[in-house]
Amino acid sequence: MFHVKLSRPVRRATLVVHVTAAAGWLGLTLGLLALAAAAITTESAAVTEASVRSMQLFADWLVLPLALLTLLSGLLLALGTPWGLARHRWVFVKFWLTLATTAASTFALRPGVTHNAEVVAAGGALPDPTDLIMGPVVSLSAYVFMTVISVLKPWGLTKRGRRLKEQTGRRPKRETGRRLQEQSGGRNREQSGRKHRTTSQKALDASVVRPPA
Repeated sequence: MFHVKLSRPVRRATLVVHVTAAAGWLGLTLGLLALAAAAITTESAAVTEASVRSMQLFADWLVLPLALLTLLSGLLLALGTPWGLARHRWVFVKFWLTLATTAASTFALRPGVTHNAEVVAAGGALPDPTDLIMGPVVSLSAYVFMTVISVLKPWGLTKRGRRLKEQTGRRPKRETGRRLQEQSGGRNREQSGRKHRTTSQKALDASVVRPPA
């Protein structure tokens, strides 16, 4: 699988961006939920219109940028760190859940909020209060679940992760054996050289001490 080598400063900066974007996305969803609840429960037409218009503003300007920033920064972290994208189950689940939530926010949440805002602005009542609040409820549930698995990191390795772990586990053993052989060979050569120097030194000493004939 494609892998990106991230330096430590880049990895830290990407992590800060990812956490900030995810927290912003979570806070935005809480705001949308509060506005939807206000629009549904109030009896004031002005409050309903103001709440729905605020939801439209947030949905148009903040939902998609924060969703894409969270998705792309998370993808970069997965591909640029040892966690990988398909090595750990929680990372794999979180990626696809983030992708699905981004798509739902783009193609379901935003159009639904826009439709309700247009109807209310024209002086009508909310066409579908349940649809207005279900989007934020589903999104918030998904974000809380992703936050929990990011902290707990459950479920262990995937099949690919176990296979890669076995491969990386065998490789160091082979490298360790090779290094031990090289070290052993180096010691043998050193001992042989030491013996040779000792023998040469003894022969030299003997030639110096031996009296002339």
